[in-house]
Amino acid sequence: MRSTRWILTLLLASLAPMAIAATPIVAGERHGETTLESAAIRDGEHRDVLRFTVWYPAAPGSEETPLSIGPADALLFEVGRAAKDAPIAEGRLPTLLLSHGNGGTARMMGWLGTALARAGYLVIAVDHPGNNGADEMTLAGSVLTWLRADDLKAALAAVQADTLLGPHVDASRLGVIGYSAGGFTALLSAGARPDMARLLAFCHAHPDDGVCRPQQEAATHTMEARLAAAASPQLQPYVRHAQDDRSIPGVRAVFVLAPAIVQAFAPEQLKALQQPVAIVLGAVDDVAPPATNGDVAAELIPKATLHALPDVGHYDFLSTCTPLAKERLPALCVTAVPKEQTHGVVVEDAVRFFGEALR
Repeated sequence: MRSTRWILTLLLASLAPMAIAATPIVAGERHGETTLESAAIRDGEHRDVLRFTVWYPAAPGSEETPLSIGPADALLFEVGRAAKDAPIAEGRLPTLLLSHGNGGTARMMGWLGTALARAGYLVIAVDHPGNNGADEMTLAGSVLTWLRADDLKAALAAVQADTLLGPHVDASRLGVIGYSAGGFTALLSAGARPDMARLLAFCHAHPDDGVCRPQQEAATHTMEARLAAAASPQLQPYVRHAQDDRSIPGVRAVFVLAPAIVQAFAPEQLKALQQPVAIVLGAVDDVAPPATNGDVAAELIPKATLHALPDVGHYDFLSTCTPLAKERLPALCVTAVPKEQTHGVVVEDAVRFFGEALR
């Protein structure tokens, strides 16, 4: 009897590590703010505030709750799940900066941020001032797109200075992710310098290109309106520095979804990038057409890979729509491929890419 009990004890002890390893990682979520001078010129209320969201592996015992977008009685998007303000797991974590698209929000990209947190990453996402769906969309926010890279840099610095999160940031394993206009932001962060005159010339020659047309998130921000804003005394001091280096030191890998505004980069700028760059896009994207955006980047960037998803469009990379959103926002919600399927492919690609690039 004693021998049997001893064998059972050994068996349970051998299984214990397996049980621990099988315990799923929970995604934690914290929100913060920092000040940034250039936010004031873009924000509709001239606030010099930059909001950011951080997702991370939470300490064991944390409990996730649903994340959504929209009023409680009329939810529009199901983002995923996270444990709000949960303590963070021990250790230093590879860190990723995440930039949303034109008129998006950090939360809209939470489906990806929370998945990467469960994969062991600390993810810092921002609400770009004057260019996010939670605040007024301003012309300054649409014009001064290069300042988006400064937003990511400021958010990283704020998280590094945070007493709770800062000790867990591993800046030696730093990557950046961008969707749509966020893809442009990610390439800026990697070191590519834009030439907005080049983009303007492209749009004069191709006015029907998806990037050149007014976006539905800000339909009044026509090319004429943006040009007038860019020439204004208020924006001119920023416009004169559009081609400055906005790289974020230490960025080792870049992952872009449906990248837009690629025509703002001269070929030599993309050819000079040394980081591995993974490009994932929808083959039927008519907002950031692959032929003038993602395909161009894939051809010119030395260490680029391209994954084109059949029958996937531009807005397939947004969070999952509720039935109400499908009724009210069909352009954002009606997809040929279920969003959950597209999200699964993206998460798998991102985890594999950063696992190799930041190891």
